[in-house]
Amino acid sequence: MTIFFEGRLDTATSAEASAKISNEIEKIASVRSLTCDASRLEYISSSGLRILLSLAKRFKGFRVINVQPHVYEVLETTRFTQIMIVERAMRRLSVDGCRLIGIGGVGKVYRLDGDTIIKVFREGTTMEEVQHEIILSKEAFVLGMPTPISFDIVKVAPQTTGAEECFGLVYELLEAQTLSTYLKKHPTQLDVCAKKYADLFLQLHQIEVPIGGKVPSAIENERKQVEHIRRYFPEENINMLLSIVDSIPAGNRLLHMDLQTKNAMMQEDELMLIDMGEVGYGHPLLDLAHAYSAMVSFVGDYEKIIGMPREMGQRLWNKAMDYYFAGLPSDVVAQRKEQIEVASCIRKFSWLSLSDSFPNAVIQECKSLFDEIVTKRYDYIMDVCKTFDNWNVD
Repeated sequence: MTIFFEGRLDTATSAEASAKISNEIEKIASVRSLTCDASRLEYISSSGLRILLSLAKRFKGFRVINVQPHVYEVLETTRFTQIMIVERAMRRLSVDGCRLIGIGGVGKVYRLDGDTIIKVFREGTTMEEVQHEIILSKEAFVLGMPTPISFDIVKVAPQTTGAEECFGLVYELLEAQTLSTYLKKHPTQLDVCAKKYADLFLQLHQIEVPIGGKVPSAIENERKQVEHIRRYFPEENINMLLSIVDSIPAGNRLLHMDLQTKNAMMQEDELMLIDMGEVGYGHPLLDLAHAYSAMVSFVGDYEKIIGMPREMGQRLWNKAMDYYFAGLPSDVVAQRKEQIEVASCIRKFSWLSLSDSFPNAVIQECKSLFDEIVTKRYDYIMDVCKTFDNWNVD
């Protein structure tokens, strides 16, 4: 059953409202779940809160939805958001005419105006998945990851006929632009940007994540993604990828897991990270391998996805890794780069797990590359995997 509140729920109206609710519930003996739609609720007092509390005690999974901002503030202040499911009313926005600044596996990023950007999730993304990204953003921010936090979930109007509304997250990023865009405009700053890019990785990989918190295990998520693509690859291929996954050492460092240059925003002189849906903890090798897969060996329209010519992106990566490993002996640096390339083989295929709606042509292209990238090199890959344990994180 869904109950709709309208107007004010205060001392003058609560007694009558409570009686009406009880009467309606008693008419239908089979009511097992109850939702309150607060889209037209203008005000709630303590007497109204007591009604919600009694309903929450009576019905497991009780929800209050479409809550307007001023009412939500009351529920949050009184901690009702911690004892029942409370969902804000969502603004509806359109990105028609907005500049596209980034494309990823789970959505697109647009510039809304001079102050804000919006990440529009792929059709079919659930509210739980969007809220999960917000949770990870908050956790990563508290741990020290330079990232804006979005508290505003919106609905985005469909851009094509027949499509459905999608969820979006709005971020405040004043005059920020992607690192890819900045480099295209300022190619002479490639070395400077490579140093900033390397420092960003180093900053993350120095942060230790407390085990048992809300940040998940990156290696466990990696394993789940490989398992997810069993629908596309034969058992033998999946086992090859899992053998690489199982070789990666354990770790407790903060990892972004998709730190390519369209997810790094240049705001003034600082790099800020967006797209936090895959944040986890683990060994830095895994984070660098994911980035390598995008920045160096990406299969497809490189400039469309990464946002710069392939040659520029690869030069940026090579310079950044020289900065990242600065001070290590040359033979150790060579081995680290070899390890990153091998570990990146996982991501070259596991990224298909990010959505179940990729075009069949994309899936077939990945399947056709497996033999060349993994099967023919498997003995070499396994030899390199044996050296992973040499990579100690201080």
